[in-house]
Amino acid sequence: MSGLVIALIVDIVESRKLKDRVGAQRSIRTTFEDALRVHRPLRPLWPTVGDEFQAIFPTLGHALLATTQVRLSLPDDVDCRFGLGRGETVDVDEQAPGAIQDGSAWWNARRAIEETHRREHGGEPYLRSWFISNTPREVSAMALVNSFLLLRDASISSMRPRDRRLTAGSLYGYTQSELAEQEQITQSAVSQSLRRSGGAALVAAQHELLKGEIQ
Repeated sequence: MSGLVIALIVDIVESRKLKDRVGAQRSIRTTFEDALRVHRPLRPLWPTVGDEFQAIFPTLGHALLATTQVRLSLPDDVDCRFGLGRGETVDVDEQAPGAIQDGSAWWNARRAIEETHRREHGGEPYLRSWFISNTPREVSAMALVNSFLLLRDASISSMRPRDRRLTAGSLYGYTQSELAEQEQITQSAVSQSLRRSGGAALVAAQHELLKGEIQ
């Protein structure tokens, strides 16, 4: 695959502490499948070594939306980290049962997820995502994207389970009345939850990023 793309590396937070790691991996794949029905990746999520997954997106906007949807929609006891890297990908061995890839997109995604680990275990325990690109035109854009990721992850990490479900539903395009029926609460309660949790602001921010056509 040639041209600049977004490579995504996903790993499971504290996977060794999970009682059902197989179930957790299954829930991650299912959640990604749901998130990618609207904005399809260049290559869907696939498992790699250990508790890692990978995917390839055509644009940064699509990758940011998908990872937001996934974090909001995962089961309460499962969480993921995301390393996003801009660059090129190349097939190393096309004859292998599963395509083995290399390239600057993967190097940057690996650096990004390592930076996420470092920051998460430093002074930013809520952080789950980071973006790295070594293209000259994106030096300043990296700071803007990572500022968004810091705020996004802090917001999601502080949400209660219902807040996440309502924010996810809103991001998927459900109306507040539809969400109220799903949760068996009033429309007013949905509106209050989205305002209080920051979910409404997060959804608005995601829509602005897509309108801006972040490539």
